[in-house]
Amino acid sequence: MARKEASADLRELPLTAMANAIFVLNGPNLNLLGTREPEVYGTETLEDLKARCDRKAHALGFVVDFRQSNNEGELVNWIQEARTDASGLIVNAGAFTHTSIAMLDALLACTVPVVEVHLSNIFTREPFRHRSYVSKAAKGVICGFGGLGYELAIEALAAAISRAKAG
Repeated sequence: MARKEASADLRELPLTAMANAIFVLNGPNLNLLGTREPEVYGTETLEDLKARCDRKAHALGFVVDFRQSNNEGELVNWIQEARTDASGLIVNAGAFTHTSIAMLDALLACTVPVVEVHLSNIFTREPFRHRSYVSKAAKGVICGFGGLGYELAIEALAAAISRAKAG
C-alpha cells in the first residue's frame, strides 16, 4: 500500500492529531489477504483490516496511518518515522518477523510503544514461525484472532499511551 494511500496523511493533520497517530505497518504478502491461504489468514482483505483499524482508532480518539510494503528497507524507514510522527506502532511484519534483525534494531530504537500482531497463531504453525525477532521490542504480542487482533492491538496501544501521558 503506497504512502499516499495511508488512512491519514499525517503531513496534513494538525499537531494534536499527530500526537494521537498510530502507525499500523504490514509486511510482505499481506497485500494478498483475502485470496492467499484463506484457511490460514481468513477472507478479510487488507482494505477490510484498514477499515477495522480506522473505526476502532477513531472510537478511541486516535487516527491510523495504515501501510503495507513487501520491502524490508521501507518498513525500517517507516519504523524510524514512527519515532517522531506517531504515539504508538502496530506491526505485522509477515515473514520478516522470523528473519529481520534490521527491523528488530529499528524497533529497539523506537521511542513509542510497539504491539506485534499476527492474523494466525504463529505458535501452532511450522517451527520456523515460532521465533519472532519483533517480539523482543514489543510491549505485547497478539496472534491467532484474525482481524480482531488489530483492534485488540489498538486498544492495548491506546491504554499504554494513556498511561504514559498520565505519568
